[in-house]
Amino acid sequence: MSPATPTASAPGAAPIVPRPPAIPEELRAIAKVELHQHVDGSIPVSVTWELMRQHGLAPVETQQEMERLLVLQPEEEGAGLLKYLDKFHYPLWVTQFYENVAEVAYAIAEAAYRQGVRLLEIRYSPIIHVYAGLTPRQAIVSLLDGLNRAERDFAGLTCGVIVIAMRHMGPHIAKIVARQAIAEGQRLHDRVGVVGFDIAGAERGNPPKLFREAFETARRGGLGLTAHAGEDEGPSAVWQAIDELGVQRVGHGCAALRDKALLRRMARDQILVECCQTSNYQTGAVDPGAEHPIYTFLEHGVPVAICTDNTTVSNTHQLNENALLLPRLSLDEVAGIHDRARAHSFIPPERRRP
Repeated sequence: MSPATPTASAPGAAPIVPRPPAIPEELRAIAKVELHQHVDGSIPVSVTWELMRQHGLAPVETQQEMERLLVLQPEEEGAGLLKYLDKFHYPLWVTQFYENVAEVAYAIAEAAYRQGVRLLEIRYSPIIHVYAGLTPRQAIVSLLDGLNRAERDFAGLTCGVIVIAMRHMGPHIAKIVARQAIAEGQRLHDRVGVVGFDIAGAERGNPPKLFREAFETARRGGLGLTAHAGEDEGPSAVWQAIDELGVQRVGHGCAALRDKALLRRMARDQILVECCQTSNYQTGAVDPGAEHPIYTFLEHGVPVAICTDNTTVSNTHQLNENALLLPRLSLDEVAGIHDRARAHSFIPPERRRP
């Protein structure tokens, strides 16, 4: 049974999302690994606003009003995953064009680099960026274009792309997306390529086992496998992602805490959890006031990565997500999490830049 979805906080109530302490300068110096960040939810507000204006699509009069449409507001926190996903609506208006996708990819990579990220896996669903005429291949290559420019401009940054199949589009479309992901796989690129495959979107009613064939296709094509699971469903979704899809990593995985046997399995097989603290509180995957699952994962020997999920929607960034851990963990322990997460990246070691 899934946990009850908490309601949004009332005016004057304690905030649902924990507020980090001050960010120490030493935290900025840690070379960070970002393994779970979405394109559509991470485009800087100023970039979306400028592209909206260029195309005559701005639905409001000011950038400040636009920001309220793109960033989850305090009164919207805790209202559930679907409310959170509503914030992805407007960016899709402008990410239907090759040059715009390349521009937002560059902007996201630049912002991550300034947070100390040096190994960046960005995830993206090409199939929802083809409505204005792009082919799925063009939708992927446009993203690679922007990330290749970022690698050129930012010393020590290495990027890779995880292609997402959207659950609500069904298993057959997922198989098509998997084949297209393989066609732009890293083994075919000297620079940035596709390194992984994922499913995302509405979790309830779309269990992982339905996407077994798509994941088998991706596996045969040499892609790393991860899946959003246990964010809005129970432990069975995580079991299915592991046993039916063969994933090496799990996105969110919060429900795994309710099954000790599952925690033992994840520790035994070293299945990494891509932990997104802020967004987990915002979607209700973690109850208000509850300790985030990342600490339990660490206590049980389950590898973790510190991730942002959606920097714009969640109004967060890598430094913020790392600082949230400092009341419990030392700087050395945080640095150690990134060092160990690096070993779980789907980007081949020979591609990673010093």
